[in-house]
Amino acid sequence: MVCDLMIACCERRFGATKTPHPVEWLSDNGSAYIAKETTQTAAALGLRLLFTPVRSPQSNGIAEAFVKTLKRDYARLAILADAETVMRLLPAWFEDYNTFHPHSGLRMLSPREYLSRTA
Repeated sequence: MVCDLMIACCERRFGATKTPHPVEWLSDNGSAYIAKETTQTAAALGLRLLFTPVRSPQSNGIAEAFVKTLKRDYARLAILADAETVMRLLPAWFEDYNTFHPHSGLRMLSPREYLSRTA
């Protein structure tokens, strides 16, 4: 499933199954992420695998803050009848989060606004 996710992400973001430049893919050290098939797929796609430090409170805090934001600003505002509904809504939530949602750590800019101003 991780390999399928990597392929889908590359196709959605770049319109191809190969990135135009190396792209970092951050994950934890779970067996699915460090598996040989995953590392081979990542290399073929142009992804550079990076892993959070084992037992890293800072990494866990960042992930937990993201999940809290999704729940607070997106999930609780929607009617979520089942898991299929959630999965269907996630792409729009991610797009909004990256394009419009202000982030205090980025001087109240969205990630895309911040990147466009610092690039």
